[in-house]
Amino acid sequence: MKEVISTTSAPAAIGPYSQAIKCGSLLFCSGQIPVNPATGEVPEGIQAQTEQSLANVKALLAAAGTSIDRVVKTTVFLADMSLFGPMNEVYGRTFSEPFPARSAVAVRELPKQVLVEIEVIAEV
Repeated sequence: MKEVISTTSAPAAIGPYSQAIKCGSLLFCSGQIPVNPATGEVPEGIQAQTEQSLANVKALLAAAGTSIDRVVKTTVFLADMSLFGPMNEVYGRTFSEPFPARSAVAVRELPKQVLVEIEVIAEV
């Protein structure tokens, strides 16, 4: 059975999708771009954008009653692979061992011309 998880502490869905879906003992979070949900602003630079994207992820995890240490898989979408190093610095400060499995890919374009989008799967 699927349960919709939503919170005003992360950007609202802007299309026909849910912020997150809980299914059994897993939570599937939609990709989070670095929009501050309170202001609608996008910070400058890849590190600040990674921090905001991860803050949005943490808000969804909290709304589902779980946390960043329960994340088992992440996917990081980057506007350019040259941004990988600075993104990885922030990512490495956020997650701890055992680190989640991860894919990181460069894409042609992201919503609102942001530099990063992060989606996660977590245990609940």
